[in-house]
Order: sequence, then structure tokens, then C-alpha cells
Amino acid sequence: MKLAHVQLFEDFGTRSLTIHAVMVVAFANAILAGLFVGGEIGLVSFVALLNFTAGLWVAHSIHSLGNASRGDEYKGIINELLDTDTDESNSGFDTGRFGRLLALIAAVTAVSLLTSARVLGGELLSVAVVAVGAIAVITAIIGFLIALGASYDASQQRWVDRIARETESDVGEVDG
Repeated sequence: MKLAHVQLFEDFGTRSLTIHAVMVVAFANAILAGLFVGGEIGLVSFVALLNFTAGLWVAHSIHSLGNASRGDEYKGIINELLDTDTDESNSGFDTGRFGRLLALIAAVTAVSLLTSARVLGGELLSVAVVAVGAIAVITAIIGFLIALGASYDASQQRWVDRIARETESDVGEVDG
């Protein structure tokens, strides 16, 4: 039994776009709660939403790592949103995608730490700094592995294609 609303999520790009949208909403609400909601409810809301966003981010990063090995057409959220048609997969390490990921990690980490410094105090701030830093490092490592895996797969495919062309040319010389 196939359901239409479930079939929409068969494509990795659609799932990724949806998870990114949820992360943006949760992160924006965490920042808003931290800055504008006072007292314990603001503190708890900020920490809970920030943790939820971090969990989604790590889980989606791992999900992306698994998708990179499938040879899917998905080339990152920016390319998915802007529908850019660049074929960088054959040019080695995907520095553009990795650079955008690092810039995103830096921006989210900076906003998280600045808001944490305003909302949290004392030992709680120290815990938040370590936690946010750990999430940033984990995400950067996974992003690097995705880019490295994609470049390895592209290199492997170039060798397979080269061997196939040489084999075809050798067969052509023997027949001719």
C-alpha cells in the first residue's frame, strides 16, 4: 500500500529539504526564545530547541553520509534549492560543498554561542560551549567524509571508465 504523502519522501533531496526546514524553524525559535522569553521558561525553551536542532543536524549529517555512497543525484541543499547544474563530481574533492558546510557550521556555532552567552551563565555556559563545539566538530567531520567519499567514488568511476575505453580500443585493434 503506497500513500501519496509518504511517496513524496522517497527522494533524498525532498527529505533533506524537509529536515533543513525543520532545523531552521527550531533554531530560529531557540534563538527567539533565548533572547525574548524571560525566566525559566525562556531558558528551558532555548536549551530544548537548541538540543533538538543539534540532534536533527547530526542525524541528518549521518543520513547524508549514507546517501553519498548511493550515487544519488543530490549535491547539497544549496544546489537543491537553487537548482544549480554544476558537475563538480569529476573534478576531485568537492571543495565548494565542503566550504559552504564549514561556513554554515561557523555561522550557526557563532549564533548559538553568542545567544548562549547572553542566556546562560556560569557552569551552564561552559557546558553549552563544549556541547555546541562538539556538534560543530562532529558535523564538520561528517561533511569532510561526505566530500571525501564523493571524490573517491568519482575517482573510482573515472578508472573504471578508462579501463573500459582501453579494453574497447584493444578489442577494436584485434578485430581490425
